[in-house]
Amino acid sequence: MDQEIKGNVIKMGTTLVGITCKDGVIIASDRRASSGGGLVVDKAIRKIRQLNDYMLMSLAGNASDAILLSKVIAAELRLKELRSKSRPSVREAANLIAMSVYRNIRTPAMIPNIVGSICGGFNEDGTFEIYAISPAGDIRLIKDYDATGSGMLFVIGLLERQYKEGLSIKEGIELAKECIKSSTQRDTASGNGIDVFTITKSGITHAVSEEILPQYK
Repeated sequence: MDQEIKGNVIKMGTTLVGITCKDGVIIASDRRASSGGGLVVDKAIRKIRQLNDYMLMSLAGNASDAILLSKVIAAELRLKELRSKSRPSVREAANLIAMSVYRNIRTPAMIPNIVGSICGGFNEDGTFEIYAISPAGDIRLIKDYDATGSGMLFVIGLLERQYKEGLSIKEGIELAKECIKSSTQRDTASGNGIDVFTITKSGITHAVSEEILPQYK
């Protein structure tokens, strides 16, 4: 099972990027949905979903599983808030996602539930956090940068070279855009558009919403 999970990490047709800046965090993605046979089935899918007023979840993996998981997590967070009379922290929300992914991948099924995520948000005290959650269900705080999906191989080297500690949100947005553009040049499962969201103490902002159009010379 572990080998199957590792193999599917590379097969997840998408590019997700998470970047930590001095004044916030950034989550970016492409917009292409593809089938296992390499067919592009959607050119404008939004892979970053806002779960509530303070939390974002980006999705990679089986489309139906990923979308359902985001809906379940949004509902669970709301229920937890109503029951406890307090808002779950970003870490609590990320652990809920990780626990759900861990449980789902280990539930016997004809089709494995493969979902990876980069999620983040801001806490009531104004702090912000971003986490990477693998398809196996492990969770890791992103202290600098991370990427997942089939486009990961094409952006990690770029992040290694261009990321620097103390990056501003403005610089981080441009770096995130370059990462998605780089993956769409070589990864056939990533493309068609760029979405970049910022999370700061002021809230969540959809900073970049661009369509990538073919150019002919």
